[in-house]
Amino acid sequence: MLRRFRLEEPESVKEASELLARHGEAARIYAGGTELLLAMKEGLVQYERLINVKKIPGLDQVKLENSTIRIGALPTHTNLEEDPVLKQKLPAFVQMEHNVANVRVRAVGTLGGNLCFAEPHADPGTVLMVLGAKLVAEKASAKREIPAEQFFVDAYETCLEADELLTDIRIPAMPERAGAAYLKFGYLERPSVGVGLFIDWDQGDTIADARIAVGCAGPRPKRVAEAEELLKRKSTKEAASALARAGEVAARAADAIGDLHGSAEYKEHIVGVLLKRAFQQISQQRSSKSQR
Repeated sequence: MLRRFRLEEPESVKEASELLARHGEAARIYAGGTELLLAMKEGLVQYERLINVKKIPGLDQVKLENSTIRIGALPTHTNLEEDPVLKQKLPAFVQMEHNVANVRVRAVGTLGGNLCFAEPHADPGTVLMVLGAKLVAEKASAKREIPAEQFFVDAYETCLEADELLTDIRIPAMPERAGAAYLKFGYLERPSVGVGLFIDWDQGDTIADARIAVGCAGPRPKRVAEAEELLKRKSTKEAASALARAGEVAARAADAIGDLHGSAEYKEHIVGVLLKRAFQQISQQRSSKSQR
């Protein structure tokens, strides 16, 4: 059973930030609560106050502003899966949201809550890294943008300051010649391995940019610059040949942890498999697009 706590309901970011500053470790932000309330029921964490941010206006919106897609922290996974702007501009992100956990979690859990809880076996952080996302953190007196790859510090730990709230996720619209994919593997609802890939070609057949991220296998998702360099400035055929090496590099970077779902070595192998499949998927999408 849950122990008693006080529920605060601020109506502005400033008010929520001030509550966090005032109550410190005794308070925690509450959005969807799918992870937080379970942890509290199990006695793993305990807070005297939960700060419900659902009444703060504007945090539940998805907007296209110029060439940037802005997602508030509060849309549920189902909201995002069904959003028409995201379906058109970021299909890989929508596909990821469609496969998050289970129906209950997707209906109640929020993107911001997922990111801030920083559960190691979560999908969104890995995808946001390859999409080049920046996360906006606000407090009473300031606002800052954090690249997605810098947001996660360790399992269940982010770089947010004690009085900061995640309010906004900003994702650049996909370039015309680019593609992205996210693939995961796991026996249950929590994936054991997740791999994200972004590829952008120049006007010919040379890869102008590549982003690779791995998650779920270790304590936090990571972007792998060394693996990305193995694909950049190569033709599609040359990059396909370099994927085995890129997969090895990405696998080492994952800091895989052995558990009931597989040894660290097994998970490292899966990283390489998923990276190859992600590349094949993006290449096939590019080929289909060129034939239209």
